[in-house]
Amino acid sequence: MENARTDKALIDATRPFIAERTATSWWAFSSTLVLMCAAVALATRTPHSPAGWALRALASSVGGLITVRFFILYHDHFHSALLRNSLVARGIFWVYGMLIMTSPPVWKETHNYHHANTAKLIGSHIGSYMMVTTAMWEQMKPSERFLYKVIRHPLTIVFAYFTLFMYGMGVSPFLRAPKKHWACGVAVLLNWALTALVIVKLGFAMWFFAMFLPLAISMAAGGYLFYAQHNFPDVHVQPRQKWSYTRAALESSSYMVMGPVMRFFCGNIGYHHVHHLNSMIPFYRLPEAMAAIPELQEARTTSLAPGDVVACFRLKLWDIEQNKMVGYPS
Repeated sequence: MENARTDKALIDATRPFIAERTATSWWAFSSTLVLMCAAVALATRTPHSPAGWALRALASSVGGLITVRFFILYHDHFHSALLRNSLVARGIFWVYGMLIMTSPPVWKETHNYHHANTAKLIGSHIGSYMMVTTAMWEQMKPSERFLYKVIRHPLTIVFAYFTLFMYGMGVSPFLRAPKKHWACGVAVLLNWALTALVIVKLGFAMWFFAMFLPLAISMAAGGYLFYAQHNFPDVHVQPRQKWSYTRAALESSSYMVMGPVMRFFCGNIGYHHVHHLNSMIPFYRLPEAMAAIPELQEARTTSLAPGDVVACFRLKLWDIEQNKMVGYPS
């Protein structure tokens, strides 16, 4: 893509939008926290009829979607985009991060690396889904291919509670560097302890509807959003030696088209190309930035429509000759 202005000028154009509206941030934080707690509280109600069970399941599912929204706020806070100077918000986000097995230190380390290396042909796998070329695939051992397939398999995202969060953000970093990532181990142990406590004291159904299902839904949704926003049909992947931060933001991060309801639950994360251009823009100002900057309106898009979901999941390898993502060789 040939930008109408230099990379620096384009990034400079986003700077006015990093100004936080403190009242808006606090309203988003407090209202989302209240809604999340209310949904979980409804999910704990003992049902006395089939309709009661249905209401419990609905409350649990909505709670999962609200948890996605709170994760976006958590994500923005550690980008210094939301409530950056609030010790109260930071304390609550720390507790939240530990409860979802995503300790703030390892999240910041891996996610900042992801932003600095998005769509590099080699070296972008930390904090993201591993990607190799068709030529590299031909050289991989069967065991390496199997692991690669597991990492990018749809079931890995469906069961993100166990795969991406419990293991990927919890167990794996702790085993790799116990002293450095001790908080990851604590987060996983906290999850296991709460699971045992709730099941023993309150029963399996209470654990399932009030704790497991909301987290499982939110983690699967988050895992897919993260996957599809960097693995979509029009994505561009750059050789490491020619990599450009601005081009990675505009051509390797999608604009995921959503309706107002899903934009609310997903905290505007669909404006992912805007977020990657300047991660310090609060989530509620991303649409404003896109509307004001012409280059951001030329976004490469995807959506949550079933056809687009299937299309994204079919993409497995980068074909250098065709300059696009393709599936596995037949």
